[in-house]
Amino acid sequence: MSAADGVRVAALTGGINVPSTRFRVRQLIPALRENGVLMHEFIPHVSKYPPAAKWLRPLWGGAALTVRIPAVLATHHYDITFLQRELVSTFLTLEPLTKRPRVLDVDDAIFLYRGGRFAERLARRCDLIICGNDYLGDIFSQWNKNVRVIPTAVDTKRYFPKKAMDASKREVIGWTGTSGNLKYLYEIEPALAIVLKACPDVILRIIADARPTFHSIQKERIDFIPWSPKNEVKGIQGMSIGIMPLADSAWERGKCSFKMLQYMACGVPVVVSPVGMNSQVLSLCTVGLGASNQKDWAEALVGLLGDEGKRASMGINGRNVVEKYFSIDVVVPQLARYLRDLVV
Repeated sequence: MSAADGVRVAALTGGINVPSTRFRVRQLIPALRENGVLMHEFIPHVSKYPPAAKWLRPLWGGAALTVRIPAVLATHHYDITFLQRELVSTFLTLEPLTKRPRVLDVDDAIFLYRGGRFAERLARRCDLIICGNDYLGDIFSQWNKNVRVIPTAVDTKRYFPKKAMDASKREVIGWTGTSGNLKYLYEIEPALAIVLKACPDVILRIIADARPTFHSIQKERIDFIPWSPKNEVKGIQGMSIGIMPLADSAWERGKCSFKMLQYMACGVPVVVSPVGMNSQVLSLCTVGLGASNQKDWAEALVGLLGDEGKRASMGINGRNVVEKYFSIDVVVPQLARYLRDLVV
């Protein structure tokens, strides 16, 4: 397809390994091309997120803005500017200098930072806002009339059920995510310890960028897999149950259930906190169980570990739900249509 055959979109994203960038932009580019949208990603060489050391932040701020300037200027050679959240974390900076129409893609409750002022100002300067779930859509609708809800898509050709399971393998309770979210696992550590004590042949698999530090779970019961795109898929496929614990607060209600959808795409039944979008996904079909407290978590996990037939049925349902509502084949045509409508 030549440039004349499609809408040209400049996507300004958060970084090479930022999960929201990988799943809400980069993985969609080939399918968008097939739907008449030619998206080019501009990846910053300096992270949009500040360093942990506060004394480095002034230097970081200047560098983070400077590396964005070429991409901001380049947007004026495209039909649409696609902002994958804000350019510099929790600030409105160079966004008003980009080409209009502007699209803001939001998959987290960024409005909770700085009293929501930067998020409101950014939203009012955009022509379309794409939100990852209904909760975010309701919030951003206060500031922009053109809001559309599009879930984070799952590549069902990459995330798929393992064809044959090893009959001799141990049962695996699994979790995948960034080390910054291990705090949610620590919150349910008492329940996990109970389950592992009750089920001595079960292991807890953690796929992350750093090892977890548990206090009541023995190291030999933990299967730690360093995160990589390849390791993540293979590690999920070998899970018996996928878990997604969350707190019940405004930040967590802004999450888009992607971890849950990854498990489901691989045919893995889930046990999740019924918070925000998680509850909506649970309501679509019998794909797993909700757990709101330590007792719920322990009972749900022990019950499913003892019922292979139920796990298999939930896994099939989960895969079907992802294919019907959350696959790239379903999500991308919606996004492409909204983008094309901006320049008609």
